[in-house]
Amino acid sequence: MTSSPTTSRHRYFVVGAGGLLGGAVVTQLARRPGAEVVTAVVPWHDEDDSVAALAEQFRAVASGPYAWSLVWCAGAGVVASGPAALAQEHRVVEAFLARAAHELGETGTASRGTAFVASSAGGVYAGSAAPPFDERTRPEPLAPYGWNKLRVEEAFEHWAGVTGVPVVVGRFANIYGPGQDLGKAQGLVSQLCLAHLEGRPSSIYVPMDTIRDYLFVDDAASMTLDALDRATTVAAGTVVTKILASGLGITIGALIAELQRVVGRRPRVVWGSHASASRQALDLRFRSVVWPELDARMLTPVAAGIHRTVLSLQEGRRSS
Repeated sequence: MTSSPTTSRHRYFVVGAGGLLGGAVVTQLARRPGAEVVTAVVPWHDEDDSVAALAEQFRAVASGPYAWSLVWCAGAGVVASGPAALAQEHRVVEAFLARAAHELGETGTASRGTAFVASSAGGVYAGSAAPPFDERTRPEPLAPYGWNKLRVEEAFEHWAGVTGVPVVVGRFANIYGPGQDLGKAQGLVSQLCLAHLEGRPSSIYVPMDTIRDYLFVDDAASMTLDALDRATTVAAGTVVTKILASGLGITIGALIAELQRVVGRRPRVVWGSHASASRQALDLRFRSVVWPELDARMLTPVAAGIHRTVLSLQEGRRSS
């Protein structure tokens, strides 16, 4: 399945457009007839200014006569992030949503809106039992990162109840591909590809048989937009939680072997230890039982995704 282009005018307010998922969502929206994309410009270093900027830009998007969607792809935290940074992120989300609810109350345009918030399947199910995990699995985070994702989900769920805007909570597997922020302690595929191009070993702190679900970023963006389209068919205030994943578990050893096949040389890997390893689950396989029709699509094979990631990194090195 591919995203169905909208034929009438629709405004999308994308928060986190500079990130991996948000950037891919913006790229795909640019090809949609009738889509008007507004990317949030936010001074994230200041909480109050962030909330004010988000609220002002959201009002401009949601106050018009057109259908609108809030696409929240922002998230500064990673698994190794401390509670203080994550608490700040949560405060901004809650304060913005409160302002947005007030704006919708004044404009009366909530009935034309939908929202999507990107969450982390790996973060919220890291301590859960009996993989593969689906939406019926009880979330059991192992780190503050996962608990913060649940709190952000709850904030959007409350907002849906207050405003009547349908909300999709998208719990993503490991998203990878061109555009990943390599300054963060995340993104194993991109980090392996970059280390190969730089001729240095990669440091890995979990066992070789650790299993993850890798979802190429373009597929993740397509799923996001399809979920938003589907949200237009549900009742006001409905909250739908959906796992967005490939459904294919791959060990780190198999991932390294795929990279070797793509680049023609075995990557150099150094196995070590790190405090964050205790927050990493051994097996994070996923499947979805919610809106299964959205999963009926051809996904990018891991080898093809790795190849595109390597090419993107090569191009970035040449242009830098």
